[in-house]
Amino acid sequence: MIRYEPTRPDDGALRQRLRELAAERRRFGYRRLGYLLAREGIAPNHKKLLRIYREEGLRVRRRGGRKRALGTRRPMVLPDGPNQRWSLDFVSDSLICGRRFRILCVVDDYTRECLALVADTSLSGARVARELTSLMGSRGKPHTVVSDNGTELTSSAILRWSQERRVEWHYIAPGKPMQNGFVESFNGRLRDECLNETLFTSLAHARFVLAAWRHDYNTVRPHSKLGGKTPPRPPANVSGACPRHVAIPSNNHHEGARLYL
Repeated sequence: MIRYEPTRPDDGALRQRLRELAAERRRFGYRRLGYLLAREGIAPNHKKLLRIYREEGLRVRRRGGRKRALGTRRPMVLPDGPNQRWSLDFVSDSLICGRRFRILCVVDDYTRECLALVADTSLSGARVARELTSLMGSRGKPHTVVSDNGTELTSSAILRWSQERRVEWHYIAPGKPMQNGFVESFNGRLRDECLNETLFTSLAHARFVLAAWRHDYNTVRPHSKLGGKTPPRPPANVSGACPRHVAIPSNNHHEGARLYL
């Protein structure tokens, strides 16, 4: 009898590289691992990738408990020029009606300049990618972006964006926020000087206040880490001066807070 015997090419190199990436990114499924392979010029069919992923036993396992730093991360080199490294993080606050909103903070680690403060009630991975694309149009392309392991920043939209733009994305170790210390320090100043001092009446009001505070931070406020100087860059294109502070009546439950008008 004559019967057909299927022959498959040797996938040893693909299997080995897939195992290495899965060991480095333990919480990535086969789709996101596929994006990492595509960066290296390896683009197998998604069905073949899924089959090998299952055969190698790389399925993501559920785990409980608090986050712990697993594995190792490559040490980062300190930047020595603008646009070499951007840091990203989220800060949350609420309006006077109780509705929560989030703020995407983007900081240049070399100049200490606040590149963007994006406030909205929802900031998905696709929205973050659009904001970074818009920022690149006016600022230029960064070499590296640093962030934590939040779901928005490890989504397929962000992986696809970094692959298409050829921007290296560095994730800090879980539970180690000081590995992203530049933006964490900025977040503390933002909360102390702006968020804790302001009652936001609406999302539009919050955006106006954040734009004015960012303008003041980049062009007026002296930075201790820069020898009392402002970031070495022309002033941001924010029209108008910083708004004045008006004290809120003492019968308000936010004692000592201020409202930007």
